[in-house]
Amino acid sequence: MKALGIIPARAGSKRVVRKNVRTFAGKPLIAWTIEQALEAKSLHRVIVSSDDLDALNIARSFDPKLALERPPELASDTAPAVGYVQHAFRRVEDGDSYDAVVILQPTSPLRVASDIDATVALLESSGADSAVSVVAVAHDVHPIKLKTMHDGRLFPFLEEERGRMMAHELPHVFVRNCAVYATRRSVIEAGQIIGADCRGYEMPRERSVDINDELDFAFAEFLMQRLGV
Repeated sequence: MKALGIIPARAGSKRVVRKNVRTFAGKPLIAWTIEQALEAKSLHRVIVSSDDLDALNIARSFDPKLALERPPELASDTAPAVGYVQHAFRRVEDGDSYDAVVILQPTSPLRVASDIDATVALLESSGADSAVSVVAVAHDVHPIKLKTMHDGRLFPFLEEERGRMMAHELPHVFVRNCAVYATRRSVIEAGQIIGADCRGYEMPRERSVDINDELDFAFAEFLMQRLGV
């Protein structure tokens, strides 16, 4: 399977301003994902799709071929993700034809190259439309424990707990951790990022931080320091 790795790095982050190029554990946040992508054995080519000159220049510092300028209409808050993927396919296929795309968001700096390779291997071996990285939902926020509140009174959001309060009494539940999305080309051509048949590659919690706000950023840096990087 020939896979194109895409690192999307839009300029317009609002909750963490300029987060993709902000210094994280000693280097720009996006640099961690670039290094992981280049180390992965399953990616035939890697590009950074961005409307941000600084992000593109960081990509060029690794290899000029990594940088792909994204048109403004594909970089707005409302532009669908499949648009920049389709744009990337059109721009990079000069004789090469890719079977799959692997999206690696810069906001997941704690993944490792083997997570990328394992997700791509799962896509290929399963015959599924897509394979994505997931993490087990923590016991304290398990869906069965979720409540709504009306006039100060708690009510079940999904179903009654029925005394099921301990972890071993609850079904295993997973959520996408946003670190790796691997999808066959046919799914992208159909205008989707994730196909109907999607498989999950489980990652540990310590590698599953997705940076969406300042607290996430600080926590991810703390975990990186604990790893001794």
